[in-house]
Amino acid sequence: MECYNTTLFFLATILATFFSRHLISNQMVEIGSKDGGRNVGFIQEPQSAPAAVKDYGNSDPKLRRSYIERQHESVDALINCVVQNIGFSHGKPVAAFTIYKCLLHWKSFEAERTSVFDRLIQMIGSAIENEESNEHLAYWLSNTTTLLFLLQRSLKAAGAPGSVPRKKPPPPTSLFGRMTQGFRSSSANLAVDGLDVVRQVEAKYPALLFKQQLTAYVEKIYGIIRDNQKKELTSLLSLCIQAPRTSRGNMLRGSGRSFGNQASSSSGHWQSIIDSLNTLLKILQENFVPPILVQKIYTQIFSFINVQLFNSLLLRRECCSFSNGEYVKAGLADLELWCARAKPEYAGSSWDELKHIRQAVGFLVIFQKYRISFDEIVNDLCPVLSVQQLYRICTQYWDDKYNTQSVSSSVLSSMRILMTEDSNNAVSSSFLLDDNSSIPFSVDDISGSLQDKDFMDVKPAEELQNNPAFHFLQE
Repeated sequence: MECYNTTLFFLATILATFFSRHLISNQMVEIGSKDGGRNVGFIQEPQSAPAAVKDYGNSDPKLRRSYIERQHESVDALINCVVQNIGFSHGKPVAAFTIYKCLLHWKSFEAERTSVFDRLIQMIGSAIENEESNEHLAYWLSNTTTLLFLLQRSLKAAGAPGSVPRKKPPPPTSLFGRMTQGFRSSSANLAVDGLDVVRQVEAKYPALLFKQQLTAYVEKIYGIIRDNQKKELTSLLSLCIQAPRTSRGNMLRGSGRSFGNQASSSSGHWQSIIDSLNTLLKILQENFVPPILVQKIYTQIFSFINVQLFNSLLLRRECCSFSNGEYVKAGLADLELWCARAKPEYAGSSWDELKHIRQAVGFLVIFQKYRISFDEIVNDLCPVLSVQQLYRICTQYWDDKYNTQSVSSSVLSSMRILMTEDSNNAVSSSFLLDDNSSIPFSVDDISGSLQDKDFMDVKPAEELQNNPAFHFLQE
């Protein structure tokens, strides 16, 4: 009997709680309907006003004006904070994470109209006006890339595959069914708010446009950093293709042995290139630029080195000598050692980008060229080089050290025959390489290089957490 009474008491308590909540809910709806819907807003809207523009057409003009003012104040506070370098948290940029948390809380992604995205784009554009500072640009590359990743994981266009469905389940008919649904809904909301750092939302046009603009800025900042590095290396590379005359008589054979050792076989010009590569790598690492972008930057830089050295070799006969071949080979060995120390995480496939100059230099320093057959040159020594490029190197080669001869006349004859056939087949006769300045990555590449769980311990900007309008950042 005691057990039976306990069960009845428990059921009565649940029913009383359910009907009391149901009654309060009905009273709120009734009050809202009597006041024209004005009094319901304060129950559903947080005091930290979201930047999303809602329908206040029937509301009091003064209240609407006050709401808009709070919107602008919140956005102003956010921008004034994140426009500065506010550092990193657990290897992730604080500014990007703070912006994302605010936009998510304000429901800006779901807004039909909002000015917050325009304000953010203007801020980024102004922040990167100084295109000379790689440190400053690397900071913003880290922030824009991280924010783009968060948007890529969150935003889904309405009706797109994988978008969040809007259909509501049919209402339960039984009392206990409705109670169970209410408890499940509460539990689901707690799970989303408390655990999911990156949340998927159905985005409207302003948010999708913002993502496109942000993508363009990521590509622009990446391109500026890459081109700044190319510009810095250009003058050095013109000095690295030809051995200094004072050291030709004592040129050491073999390859370099270290990054900064003064006894390295490469001259100060090659060491300056190594120092430049190290400086940029340190900047990118300190600003936590995603390794995928670091790899792409260095891959394109090494491709640029390959193009500059190889084209100079073919265009300047004085560079096509045995001594110059040894000099460039020693410098390339230092670059190979740099790639090994930087590791694939950052160097990527950079060393493979030097294959043209590596094979050309390998031909310059090989002995007894007149004994090498055409097939050996094409298939073994220089398989990457075209016939036009091989012919140019063979005819320009001169030995300033041992006075040896170039390839045999029969090899040159075979090359001329092939070049004639290529000309008849409308194959390009150009022997020069072109520099590739395209953007070698996509948004999916960035998205695939990071994970949602990487942001679980990231903290938003401390500067905003004392502001009552940003208390949600502490959740």
